[in-house]
Amino acid sequence: MGRGGARGPGLGGVLEPDLSDERLMLAFRAGDVRAFEVLVRRHRAPVFNFILRFTGHRARAEDVLQETWLKVVRGAPDYETKAKFTTWLYTIARNLCVDSARKESYRQAASLESPTAGSEGEDSRPLGEALPDEGASPERGAYNARVRPLLERALAGLPEEQREVFVLREYSGIPFKDIAEVTGVSENTVKSRMRYALEGLRRRLAELGVDGDLAEDGRTVAG
Repeated sequence: MGRGGARGPGLGGVLEPDLSDERLMLAFRAGDVRAFEVLVRRHRAPVFNFILRFTGHRARAEDVLQETWLKVVRGAPDYETKAKFTTWLYTIARNLCVDSARKESYRQAASLESPTAGSEGEDSRPLGEALPDEGASPERGAYNARVRPLLERALAGLPEEQREVFVLREYSGIPFKDIAEVTGVSENTVKSRMRYALEGLRRRLAELGVDGDLAEDGRTVAG
């Protein structure tokens, strides 16, 4: 990995905050540990959200998240900018999620409405409430606090391939083209899964009493 003082490509010894993910990864490959720290800060929360919703189990999600970053570290020497860093990162995370699911033969993953297992003396909370909620205004935050559990319940009921597309698009902001690379299917298939996911969510949310405007746009409550 080299010494921590090694300079990344074009950095001149100064780590610029607006460097692209790809340049940061190249800098880390060259030995600048600070670049890796920036990447973790940028992507830890959205990647964890994706893993958590994929696995439906907080403890397993935390393990998969740790494995994901370890894979990034181990893959750094061979990293090349053939694809966007986020595509590479989410592909690693998704593959580890799939592997984890296969290992858990009983597959009794907790639903997003089940209590999380906290340490002794801690109050358990629904899994949906444990997800980071950054940047929401007070008004939107209060609205989301009321509606989010309903969305999480509807989301948990979607087929896995639809749920992962919805989460990657709406929660992580990944473009359809990149989601296709992550999931290994065509972009048209990704868009089709997204359409079915939205239809399924609208239908389920309507059953739960959520108004039509909200059901039309996952972003209303996904943020």
